[in-house]
Amino acid sequence: MSSNLKKRIFSSIIILPISFFFILKGSFLFIFFLFLLYIISCQEWLKIAGEFRFKILGLIFLFISFYLTYSVRAEGFYLFLIIIIICVSTDLGGYFCGKLFKGPKLSKISPNKTYSGMLGSFIFAVIISYFFYNLIDYGIIFNKKIFFSLNYNFILFVIFISLVSQSGDIFISYFKRKSKIKDTGKIFPGHGGLLDRIDGMIFAFPAAYFTYIILV
Repeated sequence: MSSNLKKRIFSSIIILPISFFFILKGSFLFIFFLFLLYIISCQEWLKIAGEFRFKILGLIFLFISFYLTYSVRAEGFYLFLIIIIICVSTDLGGYFCGKLFKGPKLSKISPNKTYSGMLGSFIFAVIISYFFYNLIDYGIIFNKKIFFSLNYNFILFVIFISLVSQSGDIFISYFKRKSKIKDTGKIFPGHGGLLDRIDGMIFAFPAAYFTYIILV
């Protein structure tokens, strides 16, 4: 096991329980948690954004993204949790399948991304999310069961959120590459900066919120 992977595992053991605590608690604790993440994200974005117009647009987007993230949590804990599961499983699928199968590169913007990793992201997201979906009554997650009354609707939703999450990853990678920066920060050993970890989520939560509003 590489030293970088050991750092990733160690950081995750510490980060995940703390994050889950604030997410589970909700209310002002969750607002404080999001505000802290927002400030760190803004600092990291200003470092990689480059042009002034990108800096301003990025700060506005981050504010909207974190507000809609809070809005998703306000709709319900399970809805919020399933978005997290989709994004995390997307990252895991991309990482493991990309390392295992390698193959053609997906984009010059992010040289570590491969088509096998992209496919693995979708597969992992669908399998892990669907497993979670079957553990609980989906009526708990969504106010109206008709939203996911057919299983293929849920699968399409997962694929869509996974696609948005992967696009967010590539978007942040573009600015990192443009700024010649490997990581957005060093706050998490083995992981890099905060934006390195939540690049997909800051796009996935707004997409999930509007999908939820439109369909429910």
